[in-house]
Amino acid sequence: MSSTSHDHPLPPPRVEEVSDGIYAYIQPDGSWWINNTGFLAGRRGVIGVDACSTERRTRAYREAVAAVSARPITTLVNTHHHGDHTFGNYLFPEATIVGHEGTREHILAEGIPAYRAAWSAEVEWGALEAVPPFLTFTDRVTLYSDDLRCEVRHVGGAAHTTNDSYVWIPERRVLFSGDLVFNGGTPFVLMGSVTGAIEALSQLDELGAETIVPGHGEVCGPEVIDRVRGYLRFVLATAERGRAAGLTPLETARETDLGEWAGLLDPERIVGNLHRAYAELDGLPPGGPIDLVAAVGDMITFNGGRPLSCLA
Repeated sequence: MSSTSHDHPLPPPRVEEVSDGIYAYIQPDGSWWINNTGFLAGRRGVIGVDACSTERRTRAYREAVAAVSARPITTLVNTHHHGDHTFGNYLFPEATIVGHEGTREHILAEGIPAYRAAWSAEVEWGALEAVPPFLTFTDRVTLYSDDLRCEVRHVGGAAHTTNDSYVWIPERRVLFSGDLVFNGGTPFVLMGSVTGAIEALSQLDELGAETIVPGHGEVCGPEVIDRVRGYLRFVLATAERGRAAGLTPLETARETDLGEWAGLLDPERIVGNLHRAYAELDGLPPGGPIDLVAAVGDMITFNGGRPLSCLA
């Protein structure tokens, strides 16, 4: 099984207005390090949701915002600490960067992490600088784009990471889910929790969202929540079988038929997800520390020994 393969150039990023004054910035194809962002264009200024992974991609995102609104970007929300959503923070010097306390802690601890070396060497990251949120919250914070209420809520536990938040705009039934939702890509919970991610999806169900801007992939509706949940349940069931048979996560992944999930981008994530699921079955609390180097190494091994594909 190999990492995402591409036999044609990726389409360029695009802006999609999902509700009046609310925009998704979609970056195809949504595979490793190619995330979505978004923004709300108000009369006084712009609220952004996440940055991008590279200097070039973040500058292009800023240009796309400027083409919609001449107002300043006053606020930038980080949905979690991963670099595809935060490496570009430093290119928003005029904005108040808002995030969960755990997001700040992880960015300060990791900086621009060396684990980028696990991905394709030809990625042009640019002159990156780690900049954490400097307005933090523990549970939730409310922002307003003019009179439009935007609720930024932490999920309350580990899910995709230990510090995931989402942006919910109740009046419009629009949800920026961060990486709690992948649309077309393999969900990834190595740095979070399989069971916690499933619980977080139940929170999203209760919102009653009509439009979801996922962390990766095309804008979608709430039906994609069920698909992510189905994959995570598949991971748990696979881990239970493999562990009972005395197999390692890598061995289990190699013997597993991905079935309906085989068409998702970045299928090697099954290995990392199984590492997390095994740890939880062994009694590790959700989000507890595991050997990330070993897990990523096993993903590379599963990928034929080649670095993981990254077209960012």
